Parts: sequence; structure tokens; C-alpha cells
Amino acid sequence: MGNEMRFGAVLPAGTATEQLELALLAEDAGWDGVFVWEAAYGPDAWSMLAAMAARTSRVRLGTMLTPLPWRRPWKVASQVATLDQLSGGRAILGVGVGAADTDLPATGEVTDLRGRAELLDEGIDLIRMLWEGGRSYHGQHYDYQTGRLDLSSAARPVQDRIPIWVVGVWPAPRSMRRVLRCDGIIPQYAPADGEPGPHHAAEVRQWLTGQGLPAGFDVIADGETPAGDAAAAAAAVAPWAAAGCTWWLETRWEARDEFRERLAAGPPRPA
Repeated sequence: MGNEMRFGAVLPAGTATEQLELALLAEDAGWDGVFVWEAAYGPDAWSMLAAMAARTSRVRLGTMLTPLPWRRPWKVASQVATLDQLSGGRAILGVGVGAADTDLPATGEVTDLRGRAELLDEGIDLIRMLWEGGRSYHGQHYDYQTGRLDLSSAARPVQDRIPIWVVGVWPAPRSMRRVLRCDGIIPQYAPADGEPGPHHAAEVRQWLTGQGLPAGFDVIADGETPAGDAAAAAAAVAPWAAAGCTWWLETRWEARDEFRERLAAGPPRPA
């Protein structure tokens, strides 16, 4: 593909201070992006990202990911726009329907898939409307009307279009139609032939191209690569880049010490 792959890190769980330190390490080591969890209760993602914005100058910053049906879209729009201003235009918003499993605290949120999907669709539209300077939105689930105190001009993002990456279940039609309204896909594969692989990502890229989306539309891949063997790390990522993925996200969901070593080794970029 014509696009050079970028490399990001999804930071493991830890205190806000620990995650800020890892973000600084990632920028120093040459990574292109830093992403943090957005949990129901825990270190606040947007506060941490704002601190990272103030202490870094180059890495893209975002969530992996925001369960938008369980957030107020206008509040998320405000948080992301604020991050974009503080970072000089480096914000990315990753969204999905949210994972309704037994590991989540019971908070009384909508958990049925159809309800979450409807809230996600309207939330994306409402956020875009606000970032573009709009003042009202009236949907089935959300009503928003700017009041007498209008701060929309003060909250305009730096970027002309903040990228929204959305979870897309391949090849589910409704989920993939949602992807077409966004700027990147976080693919969720459900292959019948074993583990997901680069050939599934190639199918996604081919479908997106057929829908008229440009090669610059982001397709995200994620996984683990070794810290002590740069050639092996690059070789593990190369098939995903060849398949049309534009970002590789390194993950170690809970192994913080191991992840620090991986970040310090630098991204698995081809030599």
C-alpha cells in the first residue's frame, strides 16, 4: 500500500503517574501514538491524555477505546476538542459499543447490543456536529440544543477533522456501514477458519477501497512483538502492513514492567 505504517502503544493499567511516565518513554523511543483505556472507574483517560499533551510534542494521543453509548456525547466531544487544542492537533478518538461482560461494574447502563449500537451511531453524529460548529441535534436517543451561553467557538478543535476510529465487526453489514462514516476501523474479526490474520485485514482494506474510501483511511492492527529482537518484531508486523493496515498498536494489557522494556526498545519499524 502507499501509506507508511505508524506505531502506537496501548498503555497497560496503572496509576496516572505511571502512565504519564510510559507516554514520555514512548515519545522518546520513537513511537507515533499513545493510547489509554477508558474504564468505568479508574484513572481518568482524558485527564491523563491532557497531561501527556502538555509533556509531549509529537505522539498522537487517544483512547482505546471509549464506550460511547455509556458516555454523554457532548461531554466526550468537549474532552477530545480540549485535548486537540492542548496537543496542537494530535487527538484521536477510538469508540465502540462497549463490552457488556461480567468484568464490568454494574452501573445501570444500556447493555443490549441493538440499543448500544443505536446510541453509538447517534453519538458519532452528535460529536461531529459539535466539532463542525453546529448548535442542535435531535435524534431518537439524544437531543442537544445550544443554550444562551454558547462556548462552541472556544471549543473548536485544531484539526479540521479529528479522526474517529470505530470498532467494525468484519464482515457484519451494519457494523461495516458505520465504519464508512468514520476515519478508521478497529477491526473485530470473527473468522470461521481459525485465528484472525493479515489476510482478513486485506479483505477489509479491499472492501473499504471498493466503497470509495481513500488509502489514507486507517486500518488498525494490534498484538505483541518481542522487545529483544528488532528484526523479529519488524517481521511480525510486516504482513499486516502489506495487507493495508496503517497502524500497529502494541499491547501488554497488564504486564507493566514488560511493557516498559518493549517501549524502550522502540517500535517494530522496518530497518
